[in-house]
Parts: sequence; C-alpha cells; structure tokens
Amino acid sequence: MSEVLLVLNAGSSSIKFALFEAHSEPTAEHLICEGAISGIGHKAHFKATGRSGEALIDEVLPDGETLDEAMAALIDWIERGFPDQSLAAAGHRVVHGGAIFDAPVVIAAGVVDQLRSFEPLAPLHQPHNLAAIEALSKLHPNLPQVACFDTAFHHRQSEVATAFALPRDLHAEGVRRYGFHGLSYEYIAGRLPAVAGPAVADGRVVVAHLGSGASMCAMRARSSVATTMGFTALDGLMMGSRCGELDPGVVLYLIDQRGMSVKAVTDLLYHSSGLLGVSGISDDMRTLLESDDPRAREAIELFVYRISRELGSLAAALGGLDALVFTGGIGEHAPEIRKRVCDLAGWLGITLDAAANAAGAARISIPESKVSVWVIPTDEDLMIARHVWRLVDGGR
Repeated sequence: MSEVLLVLNAGSSSIKFALFEAHSEPTAEHLICEGAISGIGHKAHFKATGRSGEALIDEVLPDGETLDEAMAALIDWIERGFPDQSLAAAGHRVVHGGAIFDAPVVIAAGVVDQLRSFEPLAPLHQPHNLAAIEALSKLHPNLPQVACFDTAFHHRQSEVATAFALPRDLHAEGVRRYGFHGLSYEYIAGRLPAVAGPAVADGRVVVAHLGSGASMCAMRARSSVATTMGFTALDGLMMGSRCGELDPGVVLYLIDQRGMSVKAVTDLLYHSSGLLGVSGISDDMRTLLESDDPRAREAIELFVYRISRELGSLAAALGGLDALVFTGGIGEHAPEIRKRVCDLAGWLGITLDAAANAAGAARISIPESKVSVWVIPTDEDLMIARHVWRLVDGGR
C-alpha cells in the first residue's frame, strides 16, 4: 500500500484539497487529484478532477452539511476511491502564524491554542483554517498534520519594513506588518532559478500575485524585503471585493458620521469593495474585461494604477529592479492587465514583447528590456505538500 499526502485549504464555506503521492518529495507530477467541497452549510457541492483534468466526482451533498460532515465526506471518498493508498500526513494552509511561527510546524499539543490566539489578526480566515485541523483530528487522531503559514515567508523582513508609526506598546502586542500570500511567493522564489536563471533569481525581483486576493512582494536573493499587505489581508492592492490601501480616517468617518457598526464596516471593506465595489458589476476580472460598461473600465484602470504605484514603491525598497514576475489567476491569465501594468512601468526600463505576452510565454519582455518580465504559474498546494514531506518524511 502506497502513501499519500493530503493538502487542505479551508474557508468559511469551502474546503479545497489536493492529494499527492508521498513516495518522494512531491513534484507537480505527483498530483493524484484536486478539488473542493463548496457551499458548506447550504447545498454543499463536491467536485474533484484527476491529474489529467478528468472528472472524478461532481455531486451535491445533503443540505445543511457542516464542515465536520464535509471533512468526513472527503476522507470517506479518498479512502473508498483510492483503496491501495493510505493517508500519511495532511498539510493545512493557515493564514496567520503571528510573530511566533516563522516556518511550517507539525501540529502538536498547544499549537492550535497558539494559532487560535491569532484569530483577531485574521478573523475571516483563521477560525476556518483551525476548524479543518480539528475536524480531521476527530477522524484521524494519529495522523500527522502540518500548519503552513501565509505569513512565514515575510517573517525575516527588517524591523523598519514591518513597523507602523504607532506607540511602541502596540508593536509589542503584535500590531505590525506581517504580509500574506507567502506560500505563493515561496513557490515562485523556488521556481525562479529554473525559469529566469540564477542571476535574475538572486537579483532584485518584484512578484505580483494578482487574483481575487492580490498583493506584491519585493525579493532580494529570493527573500522577502517588503510586501504590500500588512497587518491584515485588506492592505495594499485593490482586490476582487477588498478595498486595499485605505486612509484609516475613512473607517473613523464610517463609524462616527455614518453610524456603521464594526461588523458593517468589516463587511464593506472585505466583501463590498475592490473591483466589485468600484464597478458595481462583478469582482471577476474576466467579466470586467469583457464589459463595455464605463464603470468596469474605471475599476480596471484603478486596479492597474494601484499596481503601478506599488511597483514603484517596491522598486524603491529594493534600490532598483531587475525583474517583474506575474502570477495568480489574473497575473497568469490576463494579458491585457499585464500589458497595461508594463506600459505604465516603462520608466523602470520595462519593454514588453506583445506577441509573447499574448501567447502567455514564460518571458514576456523583449531581450533588450532593462527589466525582464516573466509569467510563472504558482502552486501553493505543491508548496504545502513539500513542507509536509520535509517535516514528517512522508509520514514515516
């Protein structure tokens, strides 16, 4: 019987998962299947595809499915569908590791309690990440589980890069810049030498992770120097439904003058802003690019403008720029957005290769471009699987 690694990313109403062979350190070729159970609590929909994209399951689970029940359905499906393979270990995407965890950790007694203390720092993500850990523990009490943090990659940034200009006692309490999307950036940092060459990889690189959640990271020698997200995943770039950088006075105005509750403001900033709020149409970039509505155009222009502003800031933090990398759903699949960003970044020495960009090539800048530009698909699931393998040696 061979062993497999389970990767989990739990949200408020979904569990995304991937299954990898565990006979050696995982690569993309070791993926067995991937999928999600979405709509948990309503009409939970279970979908999974195999390594070649073939459908393995596409079913609606019973109404009122809880996360525990959804997890049980997932594990039962894996055990019935892959009878010759046994679970060796599981890895979880956990959004916040606080100031304590600077690397993935095997979940042992007390770790979940420490992670729960970070829930105020990521209230929309952390509780659901931990709920998945606890649900799997009930089903497989002896299964090794590993927490992999979105904050860990940025943990070694300098004090000046992480500090807010607030009283020192707040910084001591953990009110500082953390940064997120770290698993994606770590994966890209590992791919850079093979794709762009060691000289570029170890130079001054800005990676733009653009999707429904969006951020950018400045790297030197493949280590995080600065990033656009800060204390929470609200900061920095405009996103699908999140506002990005915002004058804190706006929040004070909404509470004081509009009489909005904290819950109402939270919902506004996380779920009703960004591309959705500005366009009034959709939080999906594909829909906006296809629309001839002027509001869609304005939302796209603001999205690109914010990327351009942050790119200049991150280049300043690096003292120059050698390469720009696009990744994430929009970064990988929206050549029009890449074109607009590169056009605005011409002052940095970027010259786009229009044909390569349209074709989605790995390098989309001309050979003479002072700053090279790349498109590198990210794989956070694979990054988690590798961490699990390294920490528990395939569960043995």
